[in-house]
Amino acid sequence: MSTTVNPAATAEAAPSRPVSRGALVRRRFMRNRWALGGIIVIVLLYLVAFSYPLFSPYSYEFHDTSLTYDPPSLTHWFGTDNIGTDMFVACMRGLQKSLTIGLLVGVISTALSAVVGAAAGFFGGVTDRALMWIVDLLLVLPSFLIISIASPLFKGSSWLILVVLLVLFQWMITARIVRGMTLTLKTREYVSAARFMGQSPWRTIFKHIVPNMSSLLIVDATINVGSAVLQESGLSYFGFGVQPPDVSLGTLIATGTGSALTFPWLFYAPAVLLIITLLSVAVVGDGLRDALDPTATRARRREKRKDKLA
Repeated sequence: MSTTVNPAATAEAAPSRPVSRGALVRRRFMRNRWALGGIIVIVLLYLVAFSYPLFSPYSYEFHDTSLTYDPPSLTHWFGTDNIGTDMFVACMRGLQKSLTIGLLVGVISTALSAVVGAAAGFFGGVTDRALMWIVDLLLVLPSFLIISIASPLFKGSSWLILVVLLVLFQWMITARIVRGMTLTLKTREYVSAARFMGQSPWRTIFKHIVPNMSSLLIVDATINVGSAVLQESGLSYFGFGVQPPDVSLGTLIATGTGSALTFPWLFYAPAVLLIITLLSVAVVGDGLRDALDPTATRARRREKRKDKLA
Protein backbone atom coordinates (compact mmCIF):
# COMPACT_ATOMS: atom_id res chain seq x y z
CA MET A 1 0.00 0.00 0.00
CA SER A 2 1.61 3.25 -1.11
CA THR A 3 1.37 6.42 0.88
CA THR A 4 1.34 9.84 -0.64
CA VAL A 5 3.61 12.37 1.02
CA ASN A 6 2.36 15.91 1.04
CA PRO A 7 5.38 18.20 0.37
CA ALA A 8 3.67 21.18 2.00
CA ALA A 9 3.01 19.19 5.18
CA THR A 10 6.61 17.95 5.18
CA ALA A 11 7.91 21.50 4.82
CA GLU A 12 5.71 22.65 7.69
CA ALA A 13 6.80 19.75 9.85
CA ALA A 14 10.50 20.35 9.18
CA PRO A 15 12.06 22.54 11.84
CA SER A 16 13.02 25.98 10.58
CA ARG A 17 16.61 27.04 10.89
CA PRO A 18 17.21 29.61 13.61
CA VAL A 19 18.05 33.04 12.30
CA SER A 20 21.08 34.67 13.89
CA ARG A 21 20.79 38.06 15.57
CA GLY A 22 23.18 39.54 13.01
CA ALA A 23 20.95 38.40 10.17
CA LEU A 24 17.88 39.88 11.86
CA VAL A 25 19.64 43.21 12.42
CA ARG A 26 20.84 43.27 8.83
CA ARG A 27 17.36 42.46 7.55
CA ARG A 28 15.74 45.20 9.63
CA PHE A 29 18.37 47.70 8.56
CA MET A 30 17.94 46.87 4.86
CA ARG A 31 14.19 47.52 5.17
CA ASN A 32 14.88 51.07 6.32
CA ARG A 33 15.19 52.97 3.03
CA TRP A 34 16.39 56.18 4.64
CA ALA A 35 19.18 54.43 6.55
CA LEU A 36 20.15 52.42 3.48
CA GLY A 37 20.27 55.61 1.42
CA GLY A 38 22.34 57.30 4.13
CA ILE A 39 25.00 54.61 4.16
CA ILE A 40 25.14 54.65 0.35
CA VAL A 41 25.70 58.41 0.42
CA ILE A 42 28.48 58.08 3.01
CA VAL A 43 30.23 55.38 0.96
CA LEU A 44 29.94 57.51 -2.18
CA LEU A 45 31.34 60.54 -0.34
CA TYR A 46 34.32 58.49 0.82
CA LEU A 47 34.93 57.09 -2.65
CA VAL A 48 34.72 60.45 -4.39
CA ALA A 49 36.78 62.24 -1.71
CA PHE A 50 39.68 59.82 -2.01
CA SER A 51 39.51 59.24 -5.77
CA TYR A 52 38.96 62.82 -6.95
CA PRO A 53 42.20 62.80 -9.04
CA LEU A 54 40.35 60.44 -11.38
CA PHE A 55 37.61 63.04 -11.91
CA SER A 56 39.62 66.24 -12.06
CA PRO A 57 42.85 67.10 -13.92
CA TYR A 58 43.68 69.71 -11.27
CA SER A 59 45.57 69.18 -8.05
CA TYR A 60 45.15 70.83 -4.68
CA GLU A 61 48.49 72.67 -5.03
CA PHE A 62 47.66 74.07 -8.49
CA HIS A 63 46.57 77.73 -8.56
CA ASP A 64 45.59 79.45 -11.80
CA THR A 65 45.90 83.15 -10.91
CA SER A 66 44.53 84.12 -14.33
CA LEU A 67 41.22 82.40 -13.54
CA THR A 68 40.12 83.68 -10.13
CA TYR A 69 36.51 83.71 -8.89
CA ASP A 70 35.41 81.67 -11.90
CA PRO A 71 31.79 80.46 -11.40
CA PRO A 72 30.91 76.76 -11.63
CA SER A 73 31.30 75.39 -15.16
CA LEU A 74 32.05 72.17 -17.01
CA THR A 75 35.77 72.89 -16.53
CA HIS A 76 35.59 73.80 -12.84
CA TRP A 77 32.54 72.04 -11.39
CA PHE A 78 32.50 74.05 -8.14
CA GLY A 79 34.19 77.17 -9.57
CA THR A 80 37.48 78.64 -8.40
CA ASP A 81 38.50 80.80 -5.44
CA ASN A 82 40.47 84.04 -5.10
CA ILE A 83 43.80 82.43 -6.07
CA GLY A 84 42.44 80.19 -8.81
CA THR A 85 42.21 76.96 -6.83
CA ASP A 86 39.66 74.51 -8.20
CA MET A 87 36.93 74.39 -5.55
CA PHE A 88 35.92 70.83 -6.37
CA VAL A 89 39.44 69.63 -5.60
CA ALA A 90 39.58 71.80 -2.46
CA CYS A 91 36.21 70.48 -1.24
CA MET A 92 37.25 66.88 -1.84
CA ARG A 93 40.48 67.49 0.05
CA GLY A 94 38.53 69.06 2.90
CA LEU A 95 36.01 66.22 2.87
CA GLN A 96 38.87 63.75 3.15
CA LYS A 97 40.11 65.43 6.29
CA SER A 98 36.70 65.90 7.92
CA LEU A 99 35.57 62.33 7.25
CA THR A 100 38.86 60.82 8.39
CA ILE A 101 38.91 62.85 11.61
CA GLY A 102 35.25 62.00 12.28
CA LEU A 103 35.80 58.27 11.73
CA LEU A 104 38.93 58.11 13.89
CA VAL A 105 37.38 60.10 16.73
CA GLY A 106 34.16 58.06 16.60
CA VAL A 107 35.89 54.68 16.72
CA ILE A 108 38.60 55.58 19.26
CA SER A 109 36.28 57.40 21.67
CA THR A 110 33.76 54.56 21.60
CA ALA A 111 36.48 51.97 22.22
CA LEU A 112 37.89 54.07 25.08
CA SER A 113 34.48 54.50 26.69
CA ALA A 114 33.84 50.75 26.45
CA VAL A 115 37.16 49.85 28.11
CA VAL A 116 36.98 52.47 30.86
CA GLY A 117 33.29 51.96 31.65
CA ALA A 118 33.53 48.16 31.66
CA ALA A 119 36.67 48.22 33.83
CA ALA A 120 35.08 50.60 36.34
CA GLY A 121 31.90 48.54 36.62
CA PHE A 122 33.62 45.14 36.67
CA PHE A 123 36.46 45.80 39.14
CA GLY A 124 34.63 48.27 41.38
CA GLY A 125 36.28 49.62 44.50
CA VAL A 126 39.27 51.93 44.06
CA THR A 127 39.37 51.37 40.28
CA ASP A 128 35.75 52.43 39.93
CA ARG A 129 36.19 55.54 42.09
CA ALA A 130 39.39 56.63 40.34
CA LEU A 131 38.02 56.19 36.81
CA MET A 132 34.72 57.88 37.60
CA TRP A 133 36.61 60.78 39.23
CA ILE A 134 38.46 61.28 35.93
CA VAL A 135 35.16 61.07 34.04
CA ASP A 136 33.50 63.66 36.29
CA LEU A 137 36.52 65.96 36.03
CA LEU A 138 36.52 65.88 32.21
CA LEU A 139 32.74 66.36 32.07
CA VAL A 140 32.89 69.70 33.87
CA LEU A 141 35.75 71.07 31.75
CA PRO A 142 34.74 73.30 28.79
CA SER A 143 36.03 71.17 25.91
CA PHE A 144 35.70 73.78 23.17
CA LEU A 145 37.59 76.39 25.21
CA ILE A 146 40.38 74.00 26.17
CA ILE A 147 40.87 72.75 22.60
CA SER A 148 40.84 76.35 21.37
CA ILE A 149 43.59 77.26 23.84
CA ALA A 150 45.64 74.10 23.25
CA SER A 151 45.49 73.94 19.44
CA PRO A 152 47.82 76.95 18.79
CA LEU A 153 50.48 75.17 20.88
CA PHE A 154 50.52 72.40 18.28
CA LYS A 155 50.53 74.69 15.25
CA GLY A 156 52.53 73.09 12.45
CA SER A 157 52.09 69.63 13.97
CA SER A 158 50.14 66.73 12.51
CA TRP A 159 46.35 66.93 12.38
CA LEU A 160 46.35 63.75 14.46
CA ILE A 161 46.86 66.02 17.48
CA LEU A 162 43.37 67.36 16.82
CA VAL A 163 42.04 63.79 16.80
CA VAL A 164 43.60 63.20 20.23
CA LEU A 165 42.10 66.42 21.62
CA LEU A 166 38.63 65.59 20.30
CA VAL A 167 38.79 62.02 21.64
CA LEU A 168 39.85 63.34 25.05
CA PHE A 169 36.46 65.05 25.57
CA GLN A 170 34.06 62.70 23.79
CA TRP A 171 34.01 59.39 25.66
CA MET A 172 32.87 60.20 29.21
CA ILE A 173 29.05 60.01 28.98
CA THR A 174 29.14 56.67 27.17
CA ALA A 175 31.64 55.38 29.72
CA ARG A 176 29.14 56.11 32.50
CA ILE A 177 26.39 54.26 30.60
CA VAL A 178 28.71 51.30 29.98
CA ARG A 179 29.64 51.22 33.67
CA GLY A 180 25.97 51.01 34.67
CA MET A 181 25.33 48.19 32.20
CA THR A 182 28.44 46.35 33.41
CA LEU A 183 27.18 46.43 37.00
CA THR A 184 24.12 44.52 35.79
CA LEU A 185 25.89 42.16 33.39
CA LYS A 186 28.61 41.04 35.80
CA THR A 187 25.96 39.36 38.00
CA ARG A 188 24.74 37.15 35.14
CA GLU A 189 25.30 33.38 35.26
CA TYR A 190 27.63 33.21 32.25
CA VAL A 191 29.95 35.83 33.76
CA SER A 192 30.04 33.96 37.08
CA ALA A 193 30.76 30.73 35.19
CA ALA A 194 33.64 32.39 33.35
CA ARG A 195 35.11 33.47 36.69
CA PHE A 196 34.81 29.97 38.17
CA MET A 197 36.51 28.55 35.08
CA GLY A 198 39.54 30.70 35.84
CA GLN A 199 39.27 33.23 33.03
CA SER A 200 41.18 36.45 33.64
CA PRO A 201 39.13 39.59 34.38
CA TRP A 202 40.08 41.31 31.12
CA ARG A 203 39.27 38.21 29.10
CA THR A 204 35.88 38.07 30.82
CA ILE A 205 35.28 41.74 30.04
CA PHE A 206 36.12 41.46 26.34
CA LYS A 207 34.47 38.07 25.84
CA HIS A 208 31.30 38.36 27.92
CA ILE A 209 30.69 41.97 28.96
CA VAL A 210 31.54 44.18 25.97
CA PRO A 211 29.90 41.94 23.28
CA ASN A 212 26.58 42.22 25.14
CA MET A 213 26.75 46.01 24.71
CA SER A 214 27.49 45.87 21.00
CA SER A 215 24.18 47.51 20.02
CA LEU A 216 24.85 50.49 22.29
CA LEU A 217 28.47 50.83 21.16
CA ILE A 218 27.66 50.62 17.45
CA VAL A 219 25.03 53.34 17.68
CA ASP A 220 27.31 55.43 19.90
CA ALA A 221 30.19 55.15 17.41
CA THR A 222 27.90 56.34 14.61
CA ILE A 223 26.72 59.32 16.66
CA ASN A 224 30.30 60.15 17.63
CA VAL A 225 31.37 60.25 13.98
CA GLY A 226 28.79 62.91 13.17
CA SER A 227 29.54 64.82 16.36
CA ALA A 228 33.29 64.76 15.64
CA VAL A 229 32.80 66.02 12.08
CA LEU A 230 30.68 68.88 13.42
CA GLN A 231 33.17 69.72 16.20
CA GLU A 232 36.13 69.63 13.82
CA SER A 233 34.32 71.87 11.35
CA GLY A 234 33.41 74.32 14.11
CA LEU A 235 36.96 74.45 15.47
CA SER A 236 38.42 74.79 11.98
CA TYR A 237 35.92 77.55 11.19
CA PHE A 238 37.30 79.61 14.07
CA GLY A 239 40.89 78.73 13.19
CA PHE A 240 41.49 76.25 16.02
CA GLY A 241 41.23 73.00 14.06
CA VAL A 242 42.96 71.97 10.85
CA GLN A 243 45.67 74.53 10.11
CA PRO A 244 46.70 76.00 6.72
CA PRO A 245 47.98 75.06 4.23
CA ASP A 246 45.81 71.99 4.86
CA VAL A 247 42.05 72.37 4.59
CA SER A 248 38.86 70.85 5.93
CA LEU A 249 35.23 71.65 5.31
CA GLY A 250 35.33 74.02 8.28
CA THR A 251 38.24 76.07 6.91
CA LEU A 252 36.63 76.23 3.47
CA ILE A 253 33.34 77.46 4.96
CA ALA A 254 35.24 80.06 6.99
CA THR A 255 37.08 81.27 3.89
CA GLY A 256 33.88 81.48 1.85
CA THR A 257 31.73 83.16 4.50
CA GLY A 258 32.77 86.65 3.47
CA SER A 259 31.92 85.88 -0.16
CA ALA A 260 28.59 84.14 0.50
CA LEU A 261 26.65 86.88 -1.30
CA THR A 262 29.15 87.93 -3.98
CA PHE A 263 30.70 84.55 -4.88
CA PRO A 264 28.24 82.09 -3.30
CA TRP A 265 29.89 78.90 -4.62
CA LEU A 266 32.84 79.48 -2.30
CA PHE A 267 30.53 79.12 0.71
CA TYR A 268 27.72 76.85 -0.42
CA ALA A 269 29.84 74.06 -1.95
CA PRO A 270 31.57 73.03 1.32
CA ALA A 271 28.51 73.93 3.41
CA VAL A 272 26.23 71.64 1.40
CA LEU A 273 28.78 68.82 1.59
CA LEU A 274 28.93 69.23 5.37
CA ILE A 275 25.13 69.18 5.67
CA ILE A 276 24.84 66.08 3.47
CA THR A 277 27.52 64.30 5.52
CA LEU A 278 25.91 65.10 8.88
CA LEU A 279 22.40 64.19 7.70
CA SER A 280 23.62 60.88 6.25
CA VAL A 281 25.43 59.95 9.46
CA ALA A 282 22.38 60.89 11.54
CA VAL A 283 20.05 58.81 9.36
CA VAL A 284 22.38 55.80 9.52
CA GLY A 285 22.57 56.16 13.30
CA ASP A 286 18.76 56.16 13.57
CA GLY A 287 18.57 53.13 11.28
CA LEU A 288 21.12 51.20 13.34
CA ARG A 289 19.29 52.05 16.56
CA ASP A 290 15.99 50.84 15.11
CA ALA A 291 17.59 47.66 13.72
CA LEU A 292 19.37 46.81 16.97
CA ASP A 293 16.46 47.78 19.25
CA PRO A 294 13.13 47.17 17.46
CA THR A 295 11.20 47.80 20.70
CA ALA A 296 12.23 51.48 20.49
CA THR A 297 10.76 51.66 16.99
CA ARG A 298 7.45 50.17 18.12
CA ALA A 299 7.32 52.56 21.08
CA ARG A 300 7.82 55.57 18.82
CA ARG A 301 5.08 54.33 16.50
CA ARG A 302 2.69 54.00 19.44
CA GLU A 303 3.53 57.55 20.52
CA LYS A 304 2.82 58.82 17.00
CA ARG A 305 -0.56 57.06 16.95
CA LYS A 306 -1.45 58.62 20.31
CA ASP A 307 -0.49 62.06 19.03
CA LYS A 308 -2.67 61.61 15.95
CA LEU A 309 -5.61 60.45 18.04
CA ALA A 310 -5.17 63.37 20.39
